[in-house]
Amino acid sequence: MVQPEQADGLAVVLCALPVEYRALRAVLADLTERELAGGLLFEEGRLPGSRWRVAVGELGEGNIGAGILAERAMNYFAPHLVLFVGVAGALKDDVMVGDVIVATRVDAYSGGKAAEDFLARPRSWDAPFRLEQRARAVARTSWPPADLTRADGTQPAVHLKPIAAGEVVLANRTSPLYEHLRLHFNDTVAIEMEGAGLAQAAHINDNLPALVIRGISDTTSPEKAQLDAAGWQQRAADHAASYAAAFLRALQPQTLRRSRPTSSQTSQPTGPASGPVGRVVRLPADRT
Repeated sequence: MVQPEQADGLAVVLCALPVEYRALRAVLADLTERELAGGLLFEEGRLPGSRWRVAVGELGEGNIGAGILAERAMNYFAPHLVLFVGVAGALKDDVMVGDVIVATRVDAYSGGKAAEDFLARPRSWDAPFRLEQRARAVARTSWPPADLTRADGTQPAVHLKPIAAGEVVLANRTSPLYEHLRLHFNDTVAIEMEGAGLAQAAHINDNLPALVIRGISDTTSPEKAQLDAAGWQQRAADHAASYAAAFLRALQPQTLRRSRPTSSQTSQPTGPASGPVGRVVRLPADRT
């Protein structure tokens, strides 16, 4: 009898769209539903061929919701790391539909001061070096599988580059937003809507290791509708999920510290009635 794989690590994997959730769910086995505070639903299962258990949740679009709900998931599961896996639009001509982007940096592009000129005041988060190095190794050695192709018929490439995160769907490269990104965020290669929320949530959770992985589904141009109709949103989500699975299989859980080590984190939520969520320090009274 084949013994079940022993899981040593727990990863929270978040997505925004149903197509992304379906792609993630397809790489997992033995799924169990978890309901978090407020009704937030996750499914937790094992990643075959790895030492990881994975909790996957669909959060909807936008950085604000992603940050709030990612924070809730981090406190419930106390994972070793958290990933956001889904689709994005390309900002550069050398990034093809079907390629995968691993974000070496997430730029929240909307911050600034509206004076006579727009004075950009970006907020940025770098990917953890250990995760970035493992992502590069996977791209060199074990991905993509032979059966995956991108829009030009060749195998998809993995780009380790910065991405831009905001609240706008960019569908035209003649728009003011594209010009803003070209001027102020010129090294970003893709645009999406949740990475900044994830990065901020991870930052305030003791810098929990976090990484954004995106499959390119469109070219931020008017052809987006045609690409969606041709099924590239689902295919790009599948590519991102495939790469995320390869990344986790290559990453050893023991190289990452867990955010709050407990023996029953995935079965019981944290909170005032079930476990510590902080500490209380008694302050000295003011002297008069």
